[in-house]
Amino acid sequence: MSEQRKDERPSPPPVNPGNFGRGGMGAMGRPVQKAKDFKGTLRRLAGFMKPFRLPISFVLIAAVLSTMFSIISPKLMGNATTLLYEGSVAKLKGVAGAKIDFDAILQIVLILAAFYVLSAALTYIQQWIMVGVTQKIVFNLRKAISEKLTRVPLSFFDARSHGDTMSRATNDVDTLSSTMQQSLTQLITSIVTLLGIIVMMLTISPLLTLATIITLPLSIWATKIIASRSQKYFKGQQKTLGELNGHVEEMYTGHTIVKAFGRENKSVEQFNEINDRLYNSGWRAQFISGMIFPLMSFIGNIGYVLVSVIGGIMVTHGAIKIGDILAFIQYSGQFGMPITQVANIANVIQSTIAAAERIFELLDEPEEVLENANVKSISNVRGLVKFEHVAFSYKADTPLIEDMNITVEPGQTVAIVGPTGAGKTTIVNLLMRFYELNSGIISIDGVNSRELSRSELRGLFGMVLQDTWLFNGTIRNNIAYGRDGATEDDIVNAARAAYADHFIRTLPEGYDTVLNEEASNLSHGQKQLLTIARAILADPTILILDEATSSVDTRTEVSIQRAMNNLMANRTSFVIAHRLSTIRDADLILVMNQGTVIEQGTHVELLEQQGFYADLYNSQFAQKAIS
Repeated sequence: MSEQRKDERPSPPPVNPGNFGRGGMGAMGRPVQKAKDFKGTLRRLAGFMKPFRLPISFVLIAAVLSTMFSIISPKLMGNATTLLYEGSVAKLKGVAGAKIDFDAILQIVLILAAFYVLSAALTYIQQWIMVGVTQKIVFNLRKAISEKLTRVPLSFFDARSHGDTMSRATNDVDTLSSTMQQSLTQLITSIVTLLGIIVMMLTISPLLTLATIITLPLSIWATKIIASRSQKYFKGQQKTLGELNGHVEEMYTGHTIVKAFGRENKSVEQFNEINDRLYNSGWRAQFISGMIFPLMSFIGNIGYVLVSVIGGIMVTHGAIKIGDILAFIQYSGQFGMPITQVANIANVIQSTIAAAERIFELLDEPEEVLENANVKSISNVRGLVKFEHVAFSYKADTPLIEDMNITVEPGQTVAIVGPTGAGKTTIVNLLMRFYELNSGIISIDGVNSRELSRSELRGLFGMVLQDTWLFNGTIRNNIAYGRDGATEDDIVNAARAAYADHFIRTLPEGYDTVLNEEASNLSHGQKQLLTIARAILADPTILILDEATSSVDTRTEVSIQRAMNNLMANRTSFVIAHRLSTIRDADLILVMNQGTVIEQGTHVELLEQQGFYADLYNSQFAQKAIS
């Protein structure tokens, strides 16, 4: 899990259109992950959006109209203010027939109310449509990823960390969802708002517009300076946060070892050291980026002063109406908001396209070799397995298995032994077609395994591995995983055959006992018995057994061995052996070294040869004698 945490990238926060202060500008100082091919990824993402172009077009039109209604409102309020001001001044001066035109003011108020209602309604509709569209697009992406992960070969998972794959399937998709749902319409709104405000300000007074815009270069320069200074601290903060998460994860998962070796104080000291560095980098990053808000406010106030002074002079000379000044002040106050918003959204979009690129990289991974159009089927499987001139390598320039020839008769038990890296697990991977052969044939009952569908081929095998795998659920469901439609009697009989029924019934909830995520509420031996029960229920023709009796006590080992004997009865079995004492009764023992079968025969025959197997066997017993 610590690996997962390091690989995961936090999703960028959605931009809040009502908050353009510390949080909005502060985000500009954060390091932004950029896509390698921005345009190409954007075009491909547009392909996922193409089926929804009609509702998206409506959303964009609604966003434009909603924004336009909001932009016109200050001008209308300025007109109402002018009518109220001019009528009041005329009455104070005693102008004959002077009055305040409340009818015109009421008409403006009603128009304003209608604009506000329409703007709110359009905003609601566009959000409602966009949420639906986004969720459908994300649904399609998640479905594509899920289907892709079922088609990639085992080599994909061997070559990549699980954390990175999970991050692409979850975090990156969530990033995409958040941006499409919020930032897309906000970007359109911000651009339209900015252009609309400039147009409205120009219609009121080009001179005042110039006075407002003149502060813009100063704002951009100040923001750029602060952002560049804070960015290195944000990078340090992210790096140190990863260290802290990794340390906490390791100390939590390994707390028993930490306590056993009395390293609590050392662990706390290490935590405090990392925490101090995180505090320093975080404080500096937030403090420096936080300076943007007061600095922008200061620059904005300079613009207010210029507008107020110049506007006041223009009003006294009758060059502009009082209501237009009030409207212009509102526009100038809103002028910096869409600029800040666009800058924030630009950062979010950069991170989003990078996330989309990571998703598409996953979707572009090479898949398993396509199955033949005319796949064969095997009826009444006996379990005759043949390796004929099999050659295989993980890397093209590094051969691992060359010209392997083995015949395993139905019902035979074949043990595969050898040092670490000899190629024992590779044989299992080739049998199950997790990897494809370079050359040669592996046949089942005379049928080339490549001519069978993968699902049928793998349905012939049952696996019991040294690393048990049980999912979060009841014991009943874990055993029933071996066969669809298994009845209660089938499950109980399989548990009895695996010598698991007794311990299951001693549990408070029996077969309804819920296993947690790592099944830590059971011992290793109990978990192994459940996996054997699951394999017995599956009733496979051919078995693959990775020695399951390691790391258990002697009594449990006896139970597991008896359960495995029941499972192996009358079945062709491939046993990856680590303790040679457990495979002395095997019908055939394959001794592997560096990917090659260097010896084969029965236990007695191999000992008589006084070769590699005999050395391995004698060394294990010598170690036992010494211990």
